[in-house]
Amino acid sequence: MIRILARLANGLLRTDVQPAELASLRADPGVMLWVDLMPANGEEQAAERMLLEQFGFHVLAVDDALRETHVPKVDDWREYLYIVLHAVRFEPTTRRLHTHELDAFVGKNYLVTHHSEPIASLETIWTGTNREPRRLAEGADNLLYQIADAIVADYMPLVDQFDDWVDEVESEILRRPTPQTLHRVLRQKRRLVAMRRSLSALREVLNKLARDDYAVIDPRDRVYFRDVYDHVVRLYEIVESMRDLVSGSLDTYLSVTSNRTNDIMKTLTIVNVIFLPISFLAGFWGMNFFADQFAVQPNWSTGWLFWLVMAAMMALPTSMYAWVKLRRWL
Repeated sequence: MIRILARLANGLLRTDVQPAELASLRADPGVMLWVDLMPANGEEQAAERMLLEQFGFHVLAVDDALRETHVPKVDDWREYLYIVLHAVRFEPTTRRLHTHELDAFVGKNYLVTHHSEPIASLETIWTGTNREPRRLAEGADNLLYQIADAIVADYMPLVDQFDDWVDEVESEILRRPTPQTLHRVLRQKRRLVAMRRSLSALREVLNKLARDDYAVIDPRDRVYFRDVYDHVVRLYEIVESMRDLVSGSLDTYLSVTSNRTNDIMKTLTIVNVIFLPISFLAGFWGMNFFADQFAVQPNWSTGWLFWLVMAAMMALPTSMYAWVKLRRWL
């Protein structure tokens, strides 16, 4: 899919621009262009030809945009900037965090965006620009700011959701942890690491746009990129703190499970200690009181020795239990 918006010098908005007109429109300083590329099957060559012929982008920049995957970055080609941003999307059904790459070419009076999948924040800006063409009057750098601000804003609901999840899993760990709890903790830790990596690179990109001197960025618009940069820094710090909390939750899980194992072993050990004297007596005497034909002394089952052994077998467990309680092992 190839979409084109053109705001003419008289303020009119054209949505029917053909790719062959792009070179002439780009040459008019009073025209503002936004070309959005999401090539479907069979449109990759047309998109590549448009970028090379109509805009004259360097073949390496076009190759980066169409064929390679990069972390967020800024490449200065003097007449234009090649920028990579990362948008995020969380899929509730599979509970997976997806990162979508957005490639942007920013010139004096044009913005070319390229992505392989739909990006919600970009669609929001596109729809708003169709309703309010004056957004294009602020220039390509301001339009880039609007898109970057919308992309960063999409991180906030995910961060809030992950924060609630951390609280839930901490409560679950303290109540009754299960092996599934450990899987959830490790899965969440991987999500936070991926988001932290994306925000870290995005922070560097916005820092460059806010502070470095680029020919296509109006110095008056740097303050807007600085504002988005501050949002990213705050998000990065929140994600970093949540990552520490998840790591602490993992340590808490291991500690709780270890304590449960120790309690079980302590209970089994105490039971074994209580019944060990009975096992000793049973093994020593052979428990042959009723087998008169095998007894060393006949009629033991009716003699005083039988009752002595029975009394010892009743008294020893009680004494051992009292001793365990006295030592505060229970």
